[in-house]
This record gives sequence, C-alpha cells and structure tokens, in this order.
Amino acid sequence: MVVSCEQVWQEVSNYLDAEVEPELRAAIDQHVRGCRCCAAVMDGVRNVMQLYADERMLELPLGFSRRLHRRLEGELGGTRRSFFGWMAAAAVSVLAAGAFEAARSSVFSRPGLRSQHARASGHVPPDMLVVVAENGKTFHVSGCRFIHDQRSLRTIPAREAIEEGYVPCVRCMKKYLESGARLGAVDPAPPDLARS
Repeated sequence: MVVSCEQVWQEVSNYLDAEVEPELRAAIDQHVRGCRCCAAVMDGVRNVMQLYADERMLELPLGFSRRLHRRLEGELGGTRRSFFGWMAAAAVSVLAAGAFEAARSSVFSRPGLRSQHARASGHVPPDMLVVVAENGKTFHVSGCRFIHDQRSLRTIPAREAIEEGYVPCVRCMKKYLESGARLGAVDPAPPDLARS
C-alpha cells in the first residue's frame, strides 16, 4: 500500500493515537521515512500533543475547574451555552484548517535549495530551457563551460529546475540574477558563450 502526503496529513492524528489499521500504519511509516515534509508535520503534531498533555504546562489552582464551571453555568443560559460551544468549535476548526493550508502552501510546496550558499533565481524566464546535472546544484545555459558533471545532463525548463531546488549559475545566468538586475549590470550575452 502506498500513501500520498495528503493521506498522511489526514491520518496524522489517528496515527499518533494508534487508531489506524496495521497495513495503513506500515504504509505511513514507509512514506514518512522518505518524505521530509511529512516527517516534519508528524514531528510537529507530536510535539504539540505532548505539550498540551503535559500537566506542568499550565498549573491551575486547586478547585479552579469547579469554580469555573459554576460561574459559567450561572452566567450563560442554555441557548447561549450551546451557541458559545458551536462558535468555539468553529473557530478552532477554521484556525486548524488555516494553519494546515498555510503550512502546506508555503513550507512544504518547494524543496530547499540544493546549495546552502545559493542566491534566489531572480528573473529567469520560466519557460527558458536550461541544463542541469543530476548531482549538481545549479542550472546553466546550454554550452556553459562551468558545468562540472557532463555525464548526467538533462535539459528542462527553468521553472522545473527551480522547483527541484536548482539555482542559476552565477556565471552564465548572470544577467538574470536579482543583484545584477538591481545594479543595472545586465550583460547582453554571457562572456563564456559569446566566444562560441
């Protein structure tokens, strides 16, 4: 059985509460071992559950719960009490859905850059065809003399290279980088390719 990231996210609470079938549990375990995003979600939910289960997080004075219930019963009528409960449940649901959607769209949508010292891609045309090496960290224009691994090259659109975590070569893609565009240092043709 193979599960997707969305299925893992839907079952994360049941998984942590040990309320999933053994076959699904094994599939989730296998998926989480190979998926950094789902492993991060699983660890985050586990940490939140542990924090809220810890009695030391908020120590309430003795008898606080009983006094709180008495006061709420006295101040809230029957209809207001059920309305308040539904509103609280709705607010929690909206917050949880918003948090998951924000996490899914921002943090987990793109892989990290392959190089720790990389600069963002700037203004590279998304449909421009670029060359990447399978074990490389940068993408290049065809014919760039700074491609290190010539054996495992493939040509893909720049959009796809960026999605896979590649960054532009600072030599052959110089005219597309943010700092070059800001400083006005737009080079009509990379010097390495002008000689070809």
